[in-house]
Amino acid sequence: MIANPTTTTGVHTQGEETIELRRLYRYFGKTKAVHDISFSVAKGHVFGYIGPNGAGKTTSMRILATLDLPSFGDAFVDGFSVINDPELVRRRLGFMPDSFGTYRDVNCEEYLDFFARAYGLVGRERTERLKWVLDFTGTIGMKDKPIRGLSKGMKQRLCLGRALVHDPKVMILDEPAAGLDPRARIQLRKMIRELADRGKTILISSHILTELAEMCDSVGIIEQGQLLATGSVEDIQRQRNQTREIVIRILDRAEEAAAAIQKSRHPHHIAGPESDTGGQPADVIVDGELVRFEFEGDTRAQAELVSWLVNQGFAIAEVTAHKKSLEDVFLQVTEGLVQ
Repeated sequence: MIANPTTTTGVHTQGEETIELRRLYRYFGKTKAVHDISFSVAKGHVFGYIGPNGAGKTTSMRILATLDLPSFGDAFVDGFSVINDPELVRRRLGFMPDSFGTYRDVNCEEYLDFFARAYGLVGRERTERLKWVLDFTGTIGMKDKPIRGLSKGMKQRLCLGRALVHDPKVMILDEPAAGLDPRARIQLRKMIRELADRGKTILISSHILTELAEMCDSVGIIEQGQLLATGSVEDIQRQRNQTREIVIRILDRAEEAAAAIQKSRHPHHIAGPESDTGGQPADVIVDGELVRFEFEGDTRAQAELVSWLVNQGFAIAEVTAHKKSLEDVFLQVTEGLVQ
């Protein structure tokens, strides 16, 4: 296992990016668990890490958490190298793994207090920090309850509290919502968003893509150890030239409107043989008063289209745009490959 020889020890770079992976590789024999991955996450942002099982998410998260070393490349937390400055990284990072050990015969407060002491918190600082963590995670009412009596959701809250107890700048959360009921997932999502609003940078992996779409500022899609796409969901859609479905409710003359949309050369980016974008032939479907078709333009182009139809004398009662979901993007970008 070879670390990147060009990394400089003790260099703390100033900037907004508090997570950075630079050409990261991790091989296990012939298996390329992580292969040439680079991305960064700015302060106060939530980055969703998406991929099938075995894609390399946990491996790269473990490297960021200083629990493993890369074969090549480097990763940085708040400007410090995970290879050359692991102790400085650990002070700034909270890691919540997909499975974690608890001590069955201690209560919640004792469990958190143990880790607070391990991080060097003492006296009043430790007392106040424990109180804040118990209050923030909603476990203060059961601080004296043995861990063995906690539900799955409360154990996840306790694990989040353990990762927060030393007030880290960066949080790495590996499948934190796994096995939680809907209410617990909603509450966890709110806590993560609040932490980001407080300035913490969060890297989170999950198989519940709808939740990631709601809480993340940007996402990265990984498969077979390679990063296939990064950016906001909208950015990735735009990069992939994804269309969205437009549904227009037109009173009385829906068939005429559909024919006009099909034949028009107006620059509203309808995917069709007559369009300026040169897309594939569009299916303009009429369903009673509803006209449906795939649309390649942005919201301004959509407004221009509606205005054009009104000027043509069509009575528009309603317009709905159905954007592609994160699940649609994921299925388009990945191939379902495993290693």
